[in-house]
This record gives sequence, C-alpha cells and structure tokens, in this order.
Amino acid sequence: MSIITVKSILNGASYQYVDTGEPKSGTAKNVYFSPDKKYVVAIFKEKQDFNQKERLKKITSDYLTRIKNNEGGDYYLDEIFRWPTDVIEHNGKTGIIVPIYNSKFFFKKGYASQDLIKGEEKNGKWFAGAKFRNRQFPLSLDHSELGNWLNYFQICVNLSRGVKKMHQMGLSHSDLSYNNVLVDPQTGSACMIDLDGLVVPGIFAAEVIGTADFIAPEVLGTKHLDKNDPNRKLPNRLTDLHALACLIYMYLLHRHPLKGGKVHDLDTEKDDLLSMGEKALFIEHPTDKSNRPKMNQVSKWDQYWSDIDKLPYTITGPYLKPLFDRAFIDGLHNPMARPTADEWENALLKTSDLVQTCGNSSCEQKWYVFDNSNTPKCPFCGTKHQGTLPVLDFYSQFKEGVWKPENHRLMVYNNQYLFQWHVNKNIIRNERLTAAQKVPVGYFTFHNNKWVFVNQKLTSLVDKTENIDIPVGGMLELADGKQILLSKEEGGRVMLITLANK
Repeated sequence: MSIITVKSILNGASYQYVDTGEPKSGTAKNVYFSPDKKYVVAIFKEKQDFNQKERLKKITSDYLTRIKNNEGGDYYLDEIFRWPTDVIEHNGKTGIIVPIYNSKFFFKKGYASQDLIKGEEKNGKWFAGAKFRNRQFPLSLDHSELGNWLNYFQICVNLSRGVKKMHQMGLSHSDLSYNNVLVDPQTGSACMIDLDGLVVPGIFAAEVIGTADFIAPEVLGTKHLDKNDPNRKLPNRLTDLHALACLIYMYLLHRHPLKGGKVHDLDTEKDDLLSMGEKALFIEHPTDKSNRPKMNQVSKWDQYWSDIDKLPYTITGPYLKPLFDRAFIDGLHNPMARPTADEWENALLKTSDLVQTCGNSSCEQKWYVFDNSNTPKCPFCGTKHQGTLPVLDFYSQFKEGVWKPENHRLMVYNNQYLFQWHVNKNIIRNERLTAAQKVPVGYFTFHNNKWVFVNQKLTSLVDKTENIDIPVGGMLELADGKQILLSKEEGGRVMLITLANK
C-alpha cells in the first residue's frame, strides 16, 4: 500500500490517493480513495483524447462554477450531484476528482439474510425492481433499507430536479439510468453520479447510447446507422426525458413500463431491440393491450408489482397519470411530446400532498395516494380508511373579488404540517426555498373527535365562514364546507374544506 500524489491539469493543485493494488474497478475507471476519504481519484482505464479532456475540463470548471454561483447551488452539489471538481493526469492516464458519497448512500445492513453487500453503495438498481423487495426472495433487502412509498416520491423529485438543472445549463446526461444514481429510501434522497460524460450539444457529442432499459426508442431504432448519418438519433435532452420517465415509473411501481408479454421475434436479442425500440409499447396502454404482462410468465418474485390489474399506474394519482400517458403513449415515438423534468417535479410535489397514511400498521408501503372517492382504501393492502377525511382545495385570487381553484389539494392526516408554499402561491416549493420557508406554519390534528388546525405562525389567518380571526396559537375546526383565508398578503390562498368518508 502506498500514497500517490497527483496534480491538477487545470491549476496545478495536488491530490493524494491510497494505492492498495486493488482499486475499485468500474466499466471505464479505476477508483481510489484519498487518505482522509473525503474524495476519490477516478482514473480512466483508456487514454482520453483531446476532445474527451476538453469535455472534462469544461465540466469541472465552467459548469461547476455555474452551479455554485446560481441559487440552490449548495443543494445541488451537496444533495443531487456528485459533480467532478478537478481533472488530473498520472502516468499518462487522465483522472477526475470527485467528492465522496454521503454515508446515507451506503448499505447499513444490505441483504436481510446475510451481510454480503453491507457497506456497498446503494445503487439505484437495487430499489427499482420487485424481487429485492420480496421477503421470500433469497437475497431480499433488509426491510429497514427499503423505506416507504412516500419516500420514493421524494427520490423522484430529486432526480427530476437534477435533470432539470442539467437541461437548464444546456447539458444532457446521455446515460441516465438506475446504474448512475444512488438512492436512500429511508430519507428519500437521490444522487446522480458518473457525470463525466455529459453531452454538450454542438460541442461534445454522446460517447455511449445509454444503458439497456433506459435507451429511448428512437436511439435504438437507428443504432444500425452510421454516427454521421443525419437520420441517426443520439442521446440528447429528449432522450433524457424518456429515461427519467422510466426511472419514475420504476421507483413508484417497481416494474418496467415497456417490458410486457408481447413477443416480436424468437431471437431474444432482436426481440429486445424491437420491444424497446421500433415496436415499443406501454404495458398499460389503454387501447392496445397486446403488451400487458402475462402473469403465468412472470417470475414469482415479481408477481405482486407486475399485476397491473391490482396495482395499475393510476394509483399514482391524477397529476402523474397524464404525464405517464404523455411519456409512454404520446411521447414514446414522438420525443417532442415527452414531459419536461420541471413538469415531473411539479406533479410529484402535488401528488405528495395527496398521500394518506394507511391504517394498517403491517402495510409495507405505509402510504397511498387519495383516489378522490368517498370510501378511500389503500391499494396495497386493501385497508379502508376509518373516520372522516379532510380534503383541502386551494383557491387563489386572480383579480379583486375573483377566486379560482388551482387544481391543487392537500389531504389531511394526524399531525400533518402546513407550510408557507401552501399558504401563498408566490412561494414556490423548489430548491430555492430558504430555511425560514421550510419551517411549518401550523399543523393538523384529531382532537376531541374533531379535525382541527393549530396556527403556529400565520398572522392573518381568517375563518371566512364564521368571519373570525384566528391568532397565532389559536385553533380552528375543519368543518365541511368551511372557507379559510390563510393569508391577507399578496398571493395568499383560501382553502375550502370537504370532509370525505363521512
């Protein structure tokens, strides 16, 4: 074992790594830890040409600086990206410096039955499929590592924000897949890794076409053409949007949106190429049902999540269902129709306001999306909701005296918080929220057989139905049909209360 010193080709800075003789080896790079384990030195196995080096320089200087200097920069660099920070050369090989992953992205237990992957990275692939969630599977993950369903919405929000940020900077990933993200379902965290191959349109083209299961149909359908053929489709912003939609679908439903029961060719390789490319078809297509999963052909470990009759994609709620339709029906073979990362982020956040706790303490998912019915029940375990359920619809003022619905509602559960982004339409729930804006302004609770809201910070809260001001520290009942003005400030909303499941 020895300590090796390497130097930056950008500014001459020195870095060190520990050479044990057995580096952590990936497809393209050998990875070594710094002595203090604060960063890694990842050295490319193949010699990088001039264009590849220029790409790395651009990523670690210009684009890194742009992220740092924009609002939310710390959030992106601490939470969403493991962005390369420098480029080095050593013994004729090129490498990059990358900050070490947060400890939450390493398995604390790993498999339920043995410790084989304890301490390994929480690669996104572990959590996208069904079999590792199945307690009967010999190598199932420890249940404590799997998190609950609500946390997967936050994972998808973080991934959407990462893609949104790259696209805002004119970049595309080119190989977005569960292999290039780390996730922690216990906290809802997600981190994008291996960012050294980003595509800069017109300057740095894609060097890979992606990872199987996430390559867009138009890329697979033209892969037989020469790279210089104008009809050849290579990874770009629109192919990222296909991969992002696949990731979101898989993290919420633990199955692939295109891998169904339809066979196009007896040759397995040709069949895969057609089913994911030219002949790709959504497994839950509303009119063409030829690619629905055949349950007698599905692995027994995957059957729970593969049954689209019992767990259809509509369980993700009214905001995500239309986006899945656009991604896998309208946009599957028409890339311009695909939802943007910003649209996914907004829909996921609005959906997280629709979640309700399952009354069954043994339910593995713990949460479900309210289905807008008078008798809601958990789709995962079938448990019916007990007692009344307050539904809060938000209205905002478009002009003096004219209030319109915002197509945004909040489902109430015991000890749920209300935040400033609910109170005022001018406060947007995104990465630019300040610390003060993340502090709850009140909470809901079931008190003396009644649903009530406890005001913690709102200085102009008004019960419009009773025409009563509710002071800080005061409490108001959530009665059916009641209208509440949350704030008199510009952008302040009114919420209308409906009691479901009466």
